[in-house]
Amino acid sequence: MSRIGNPYDNAKAERFMRTLKEEEVDGRAYRNIIDARKRIGEFIERLYNRQRLHSALDYLSPDEYEAGLTRLRQDPLAAIQNLENCP
Repeated sequence: MSRIGNPYDNAKAERFMRTLKEEEVDGRAYRNIIDARKRIGEFIERLYNRQRLHSALDYLSPDEYEAGLTRLRQDPLAAIQNLENCP
């Protein structure tokens, strides 16, 4: 979260909290705190981290972005050539 008096540092955390509340928490009835933690954790891992596109990652999901980094580390020349061929 942010430093005092700097609202821009909070933007990403605030947006995440909004998404979590809108898509997972609102309207749900959890049996107990253990159930809530489990289901919220599953939401973050299954949907938020794997499917959601992020503008900071060039509108890729985190999994796609990391796969691209892995390809870049394994074969930097091929990765650069793929970037050059993109429209």
